[in-house]
Amino acid sequence: MPKSLADGRTKVALLTVKPADPKKPTVAELEAGIDASCRLNSSDFNVGATDSETIDEKELCVEGNAVALGPSNATIEFTPFRYFDPETGKAETGTAEAEIGDAVFQATKHKGTRLWIYVRETSKLSTAPWEAGDEVDGYEFITDNPQQLDRTGYIKRKIKGAFQDLWLNGEVAAGTGG
Repeated sequence: MPKSLADGRTKVALLTVKPADPKKPTVAELEAGIDASCRLNSSDFNVGATDSETIDEKELCVEGNAVALGPSNATIEFTPFRYFDPETGKAETGTAEAEIGDAVFQATKHKGTRLWIYVRETSKLSTAPWEAGDEVDGYEFITDNPQQLDRTGYIKRKIKGAFQDLWLNGEVAAGTGG
């Protein structure tokens, strides 16, 4: 099997409702979320598992510093671009070209909002629809305050999340879900 370049191959769904089975979200549950794939800055997208906590749990007879793996950790950081109505300057609610408008930022702009983010990173294009059998990683997080960036390029805000739970190496299920 050939390798696949990563560019344009990360699909992201941002959900406001937890899937009935977080390890196996359905196509309908993912499609009910916000398709954030073309709304996030690629250069600082950082959503993934990180080092687990370690616990000093060695037997009395062990001479070295043996440890056990404890609770899992993850990093949730991404930067949504802002979208504005050119006539009013207010946040865009949607257009024929981009139905989601400023939805990614609107969903993440208040500190303390609980969200679920699902990431598919395979050889499929980011714009390819969710399908049953797709590999997917899911993360539950709580938003912190959006952070102002350096004011270069497009208007955007950095979102950092407080990790709550994760479901790695999941699979998208067929069906309508919860």
